[in-house]
Amino acid sequence: MARFPFCKISTGPIRTTRIQLFLCCFLLSLIIYFLHGRKVTLSLDSSHSIYHAMGRERGKTLTDLTGVKAARSQTPVETPWGAPIVWGDNRNSVWRRAKFAEQGIRIGLFVLVVGTYAQFVRRFLYSAETHFLPGQMVTYYILTDNPRTLDPPVELGPERQMKVFPVTELPEWDRLAYRRMVLLADAIRDPIGSEVEYIFCADVDQEFVGLVGEEILGDLVATLHPELYGMPRNAFPYEVEEISSASVEEDEGDYYYTSELYGGLVSEMYSLARACSFLILQDQANKVTARGLEESYLNRYLIDHRPTCVLSPEYSWWNSHLAAPVPAHRLVSKGRQCAAYDLQKREQQKC
Repeated sequence: MARFPFCKISTGPIRTTRIQLFLCCFLLSLIIYFLHGRKVTLSLDSSHSIYHAMGRERGKTLTDLTGVKAARSQTPVETPWGAPIVWGDNRNSVWRRAKFAEQGIRIGLFVLVVGTYAQFVRRFLYSAETHFLPGQMVTYYILTDNPRTLDPPVELGPERQMKVFPVTELPEWDRLAYRRMVLLADAIRDPIGSEVEYIFCADVDQEFVGLVGEEILGDLVATLHPELYGMPRNAFPYEVEEISSASVEEDEGDYYYTSELYGGLVSEMYSLARACSFLILQDQANKVTARGLEESYLNRYLIDHRPTCVLSPEYSWWNSHLAAPVPAHRLVSKGRQCAAYDLQKREQQKC
């Protein structure tokens, strides 16, 4: 017969004291608690952008988030469809870096730099030179409305080059977000498609702070959103308006991906950029604006075309009370970091 430390079960006369009964019941309740899980109530600050994206009002809570804290602290290595989830320091990542280290791989990094975003480009490039695929052949494709921002030129390492293409400034950020997919598709068609094997698209208001190596290479690569990693499906701010081409049904979607960094083979990225551009143009014709702008269309595409490689939030992170804890920070968004600050801290940090 099973015995518990404070529950002595005897076939003889009943001698259990009240204290023993209390301790026994308490211990049994703990066992049931851990075997069957628990409900977690999470309160969200209504001033946060994701709070608004979810359409929630002040004072309301998300309930039934069973095991959210445990899920967010884990580091799973595979998606339900078998794609690797990349953590930079795990065994598979170390193996992949060693495997590709001596291979001549041509990689492009596509960045759009217009208007006030020019203030970030030098820090972005300097940090990429240190941390982004060191030792590989890398071409930076910079599309900018002000090429003088890059004068004097940033000094690059061996087998690394930068190509600058002029574009016309669009003053509003949301219009810029809509336009990047079209520009990416055009650039891949000529000249990127004939110059590199892989192309990654990144927001310029970021900084590489840790190694981002060959472990990120894959046919189609997406990055998990740090504030939504480990959260339940009903917390994802997918587009819900049926009239939008980015609309996602309630039974669709596995993860929510950030638009801060994504990439893959040039052929796969061309298909992605063209498809998202088409969806964006459809909505523009119908005077519809998706709630997450480019990110909404990216997530719609990645539901229909699941990525073959998923980067953990280590590869897109910023300090926010919603951001999941991760073992390391590799790419940090300065722009979204500022958005997470209150007004006073934004002024202090000169955001």
